[in-house]
Amino acid sequence: MTSPSTPTDAQADEPSARGATSTTDAACTSVSSTSPGVPVTWVDVERERAFDTWLAGVQGRFGLLPASVRIASADASFRRYLRIDGTGTGTGTGTGTGTGTGNTPSANASGSARSYIVMDAPPAKEDCRPFAQVCGLLGQAGLRVPEVLDWNESAGFMLLADLGDTTYLADLKRLDFSQRADLKRADGLYRDAIDALVRMQIGSSAAQGNVPPYDRALMQREVDLFPDWYVAKHRGVTIDAKQRAILDQAFETILNVCLAQPMVLVHRDFHSRNLMVQPDQPGAQPGVLDFQDAVWGPVTYDLVSLLRDAYIDWDESIQIDWAVRYWEQARKAGLPVSADFGDFWRDLDWMGLQRHLKVLGIFCRLSHRDGKHGYLADLPRVWHQAHRIAARYSVLRPLSRLLEEWSDVTITSGYTF
Repeated sequence: MTSPSTPTDAQADEPSARGATSTTDAACTSVSSTSPGVPVTWVDVERERAFDTWLAGVQGRFGLLPASVRIASADASFRRYLRIDGTGTGTGTGTGTGTGTGNTPSANASGSARSYIVMDAPPAKEDCRPFAQVCGLLGQAGLRVPEVLDWNESAGFMLLADLGDTTYLADLKRLDFSQRADLKRADGLYRDAIDALVRMQIGSSAAQGNVPPYDRALMQREVDLFPDWYVAKHRGVTIDAKQRAILDQAFETILNVCLAQPMVLVHRDFHSRNLMVQPDQPGAQPGVLDFQDAVWGPVTYDLVSLLRDAYIDWDESIQIDWAVRYWEQARKAGLPVSADFGDFWRDLDWMGLQRHLKVLGIFCRLSHRDGKHGYLADLPRVWHQAHRIAARYSVLRPLSRLLEEWSDVTITSGYTF
C-alpha cells in the first residue's frame, strides 16, 4: 500500500496512444514513493523510543519482524509510512475500522509471509482521527481501504493492512500505449476506479454531518493559495489592484458554480497516486488511500480529480468517454447528477478549475515552505489544465489572460457544451 488517448468519439472503448503523458520524477504522496529497503532514521530520539515501545507491544500479536522495518513513503504532510514484514503466524485481529473488500495484508517481496504498513504521525502535528473515521465510512461503503489493525492514538502510531506498492500511476507508466492490450488495460483501470467512486458516493450517506463541509470558507482558503504561493512566492509577482479585482471576481464566480452543485462524500485526492492496483487479484476494485481529508462537497470533485489529475494527461475525448460512463452509472444509482450531460460537464470543468488553482498553490507551498521540490515538475501540467478551462468560458477570459501574463501558456482548443 502506499498511496493515454484519442478515441474516435465519446463512446470509444479504450484510449489511443497519443494522449497520455506523465511526470517521471515528481514527488509522490502514495506509499510507493520511496525506494524499498531504505532503512528508517529518526531525528527525534524520544520518538524512536516511543516507536520501539509500541512495536514491542504489537509484535507478538501480528508476528511482526522488527528487523524488517523500512521506509515505505513520506507524504505531503508530516506523517510518513513504514513497511514491516510479518511471519504470517500472528493471531492479532484488527479494530474493525476499514473492514471493506479485500483488506488482508499483502504478501511480502518473497511471497512467504505478510507485510504491513505503519503510519508514523506525530500527535503534535498530525491528527489520525479523521483517517480512522473516514476509513470506517469507506469500508462500510464496500471500498478496498486498509484495515486499521492497531492504533495508539496518544503516541501517533497505527498498524495498517498493506494494500501493496503499485499505484495506478506506476502501473500506467509501465504500459506501452502502442499496444492494444496495454490500452485496454489502462481503460480497464479507469473503469474500475469509476465503479469504486460510484460505490463510495452511494454508500456513504452517513458521512454527511460526520465530515467537514466543503463550504465557501474552505474553498476560498484553497484558491487563495494560488495568488499567495504561486503568483507571489513562486513567480515573484506583486499583484496590483486591477489584477486583484479580476482574481476576486473570478474566484467568486467559480465558487458560486461549485457550491451550487449537489453534495456527496468527497475523497479530495481520488487520483492515480492514491489508487492501488491489486496485481494478485485481477478485476478487483482498486485500493484507496489518502482519504483522511474527506469532506461533504460537490459531486463532480472526485471525478475531475481522477480524469485531470496532476500527474498524467489524457486527451479530452477520452475524459468525456470516462465522464459519460460515470454519469450514466451515477444516474442509474440515483446519485444527484444533472439530467443533462452538457450541464454536468460544465460543472466538472468549473470544479476542476477550482482544484487546479488550489493545487498550483499547494505544490509551490510544498516547495518553498517545506523543501519538497519534486512537486514543481508537475506545475506546467496543472497550469495548462487551469488555463484551458479559464479560456473556454467567456466570463473567465480575464482570468485566462492573467494566467498568460504570469506564465508561458498556449491556448488549445477543447470541447464546449
